[in-house]
Amino acid sequence: MSLSVDDALVKQIVSKEPSLYTVKAIIILDNDGERLHAKYYDDAYPSTKEQRNFEKNIFSKTHKSDSDIAFLEGLTIIYKSSVDLYIYIVGNSQENELMLMAVLNCLFDSLSQMLRKNVEKKSLMENMDGLLLILDEVVDGGVILESDPQQVIQKVNFRVDDTPLTEQSMAQQISRRLGVTNNVLQSAKDQIKWSLLK
Repeated sequence: MSLSVDDALVKQIVSKEPSLYTVKAIIILDNDGERLHAKYYDDAYPSTKEQRNFEKNIFSKTHKSDSDIAFLEGLTIIYKSSVDLYIYIVGNSQENELMLMAVLNCLFDSLSQMLRKNVEKKSLMENMDGLLLILDEVVDGGVILESDPQQVIQKVNFRVDDTPLTEQSMAQQISRRLGVTNNVLQSAKDQIKWSLLK
């Protein structure tokens, strides 16, 4: 018994097991199509050269388009542009577009909150560490972990408290420590004065 092309396609789709690994890649490009950040979660494009070619193909297909979804090389690509950034979420061809859109919206809204609604290349490059934390909270190994931007920001802010001191907080720490040092010196002077008066 031979299968027709339609039967073979239906069999292939039906035999596809559901998977938690829904995101194949997250790519952020600038308005020239140059990579700012890319994270691939499978080996579909193992070399950097193949990844760059794929990114150029995506950019050439989407940078002048008004839609927010594209199909390229058997993959579903959901994307959004903001000022001089293009953010892409890549899934396989059978992936639920709404799930990929939820990831994109969570990522974009989290970045918007972190960058104080200034989602553009310069701000993103200055806050690359925050981007990496957000990506780790949203997707891990291709598995969607979180789709609520408020939860992501809350977790990232918790981690930000553990990061090295900024210039302002450094100045606050120095002045607080100088204040403590001055109090210790004043206490020592008072003790010496009282011991001499005895």
